Amino acid sequence: MTSSSRSLYIILGVAALLLLWVWTGYNGLVTAKTGVEASWAQVETQYQRRFDLVPNLVSTVKGAAAFEQDTFTAITAARSQWQSAGSRDDKITAASGFDSALSRLLVTVEAYPQLQATQAFRDLMTQLEGTENRIAVARRDYNLSVQTYNVLVARFPRNILASMFGFGPEKLFASDEGADKAPAVKF
Repeated sequence: MTSSSRSLYIILGVAALLLLWVWTGYNGLVTAKTGVEASWAQVETQYQRRFDLVPNLVSTVKGAAAFEQDTFTAITAARSQWQSAGSRDDKITAASGFDSALSRLLVTVEAYPQLQATQAFRDLMTQLEGTENRIAVARRDYNLSVQTYNVLVARFPRNILASMFGFGPEKLFASDEGADKAPAVKF
């Protein structure tokens, strides 16, 4: 075997390894990105369930208690904002607004013990509690998918492939500033 044919085999071997690395690296990025999108779809599904359920809760509360119209207006506006949001960031913002309005509604409901005693209200609250738990799980799963994907996109040497093929970091679903404080309701 001559040195030129040996060099050719070495070059072909290195090229094959490089091609294999690009192929597996790209497919890994596509898989992780698809996981992020699937997790986001679950977040959207749970929010849609909430947005479909809350108007029934509001109607029940509205029929049994007369309190500020602002809460109903905020819930309706947040629901409309969610439905018209185009991007993932817009939907995250809309969900945060809905969280705030829903918190005000639930704090207000605590002031009406007779409302809490009705079966329809209890059923709706049970469904809402289940929905909120599903949303929390979907958000957690989404954030885990985003974390995994973002690590793939950022680590060397895969970050080279990510930038070559247009894979960028995704945004985590985070709570709003002040979300740790209970909303104030005034009558």
